[in-house]
Amino acid sequence: MSDVSGSFVVAAAVVAVSLAVASAAAHDYGEALHKSLLYFEAQRSGRLPYNQRVRWRGHSGLTDGLEQGVDLVGGYYDAGDHVKFGLPMAFTVTMLSWGVLEYGEGVAAAGELAHALQAIKWGTDYFIKAHTGPNVLWAQVGDGDSDHYCWQRPEDMTTSRRAYKVDAENPGSEVAAETAAAMAAASVVFRRAGDAHYAHLLLHHAQQLFEFADTYRGRYDASVEVVKSYYPSSSGYQDELLWAALWLHRATGRRDYLDYALANADDFGGTGWAVSEFSWDIKYAGLQVLASELLVEEKERQLRLSDEQRAVVEQYRSKAEYYVCSCMNRNPGGAEHNAGRTPAGLLFIRPWNNLQYVSSAAFLLTIYSDVLGALGQPLRCGQSDAGAGEAAAEAGDVLAFAKTQADYILGTNPMRTSYLVGYGAAYPRRVHHRAASSASYRHDSDFIGCLQGFDSWYSARRENPHDLVGAVVGGPNAEDVFNDHRGAYMQTEACTYNTAPMVGVFSKLMQLEGQQPRRPPSSATAAPEADLR
Repeated sequence: MSDVSGSFVVAAAVVAVSLAVASAAAHDYGEALHKSLLYFEAQRSGRLPYNQRVRWRGHSGLTDGLEQGVDLVGGYYDAGDHVKFGLPMAFTVTMLSWGVLEYGEGVAAAGELAHALQAIKWGTDYFIKAHTGPNVLWAQVGDGDSDHYCWQRPEDMTTSRRAYKVDAENPGSEVAAETAAAMAAASVVFRRAGDAHYAHLLLHHAQQLFEFADTYRGRYDASVEVVKSYYPSSSGYQDELLWAALWLHRATGRRDYLDYALANADDFGGTGWAVSEFSWDIKYAGLQVLASELLVEEKERQLRLSDEQRAVVEQYRSKAEYYVCSCMNRNPGGAEHNAGRTPAGLLFIRPWNNLQYVSSAAFLLTIYSDVLGALGQPLRCGQSDAGAGEAAAEAGDVLAFAKTQADYILGTNPMRTSYLVGYGAAYPRRVHHRAASSASYRHDSDFIGCLQGFDSWYSARRENPHDLVGAVVGGPNAEDVFNDHRGAYMQTEACTYNTAPMVGVFSKLMQLEGQQPRRPPSSATAAPEADLR
């Protein structure tokens, strides 16, 4: 959706959806939003700013890129280790930006807009550094294998900080296109925030990166082979190319980006892939929902589509509805066409870090409920080339389901455990995270060796000395059972892309429930809250 005519806000649809989902609020979504944004400060690499609220962290990775003669200081660690992986980092920033674009009013009402902008900018500042030439992008810093052999604080790192790039000779279309999408989405955020210069800079990089990704096509994990064991590309790069084109259209309003996304929709799988998951790897559901918003823009007379173009957008929308119907178990055909569920109703895609799929689903369904409300149409499931499917749910039903997934994460589950660290009375205390599980460098600067940390911290049964506030961990198994142990990394490790979609979801739910946002503490008093243990 082009942003040239302003925000996508449909008041009547919001009212209708609000009535459909009206219920007593079981959770403080404003608090959850506040704590979610704290998490990104715990994941920062580089030289930390004066207003850093997570005080148990210190400077780290200050020589990143030095060996290769580039400045790659900054960015985010993806999870509980210290590698900077470009693809999931870019996806994290795209999702943060999308959440602010759609639900920024709620973020602002909660007093969290400045923190959200800082979280986005910490990533985009790094991407500017990493994009050292029109056809050069540094895609990774650090080596996953050597990093995983050590249990050290990031301030003590002794593992390899080698940097890896993609370029014209060694292309990486997935990471280049996703970084283009992130910078394009972020450019809209900062333009709305009044920073036209920074928005223009981001857009310049986004356009160059998209051109690079499209002109020199190739899988990034073939060029950066060390990433294969951690973030391999299973869907290829065509979904990222379509995704980036749609984001560039939204950022610029230029028809050539829209034409690209529509002309290549069939060949690149945008209107062919029917999926039940959305993640840093597989973008199809996200781009299908994003394309569906074009129909709202057309209805609001902000965009003109030809009959042929509208037909392609409707095909995108059909696949978006397949995804939504799958999440809600409304597709005909049984388990083959519907996402899995735990006995308590949590979406369950796979055992390792399952909550990443839950948080991204909650976000996409929240947005799609707005699309349905704006169009005044029901969700249709079972669509085929032969015709439209049956009306299966209203906009409010879709949002209500998204809310159940968010509430499960916040503690409405059989374990009565919040999987958002720091929220509620019970939450994971032994998160698989090197920094959070070790003594704070600020209070104990004695060096912790590579293997020493396993003996002193990893193997200890005691709780982490620091709560990783705002982190969404991997979550329970298929039977709703959670093992709070550092060694159970499939359940207790958190990732930036788990929490990022929830920023938008919590903002929407806070407004939906009519909650008065709890004003967050000032930075001076916020630091102890982030250093609870």
